[in-house]
Amino acid sequence: MKKESIDRRRFLQALGLFALAGVGSAARAQEGKTFVELSPAQPTLAGKIEVIEFFHYGCPHCRHLDPLVEGWKKTLGGDVAFHRSPVIWGQGALAGLARLYFSLEATGQLEALHPKIFAAVQDERRLVYDRDGARAWVQENGGDGKAVYDAWTSFGVETRVKESDARARAYKIDGVPTLAVGGRYLTSASLTGSHEAALKEVDRLIAQLRRG
Repeated sequence: MKKESIDRRRFLQALGLFALAGVGSAARAQEGKTFVELSPAQPTLAGKIEVIEFFHYGCPHCRHLDPLVEGWKKTLGGDVAFHRSPVIWGQGALAGLARLYFSLEATGQLEALHPKIFAAVQDERRLVYDRDGARAWVQENGGDGKAVYDAWTSFGVETRVKESDARARAYKIDGVPTLAVGGRYLTSASLTGSHEAALKEVDRLIAQLRRG
């Protein structure tokens, strides 16, 4: 292994950003199953089949999945609501990265900068989980760093961070990336064999929920 790769891994480990890939509860699934059924089922948006991607920016598997999700979500029907939910797991760096996500969302900059954050964390080792570091990085990447700085401790962002953490706990997420479907099912590449297969499994579960 190259020294650069070793140093990169140590950097991410120091932040507590390495996690198990996929559904951590996969060990509790029956052999050969491509999903885990949640118990109890979780409430979802009324009138919609909700699909949630649990992720964090320090996860290499989440980075690999991200462009696939971007293309896949364009194929979803109007009865499906997709959104991402950054995990926190009580760690400072992950909480900061979640705060960055929701600060960008609150200031209308998430779509433009979301893909770049993976590289900032995993390749450039930027301290974007810190309020000052986030402001500087956003500004360098053509965004409004001051708006992110101001939103960082706002009531709205604080609420979204707490909700995201509570959601991951309710869904019993202990590995990422994990895809939740309709508040009833979890799937991931660790269960299906690949990210592409995981998205196909989500499509299958959506169709199953439509049938009732």
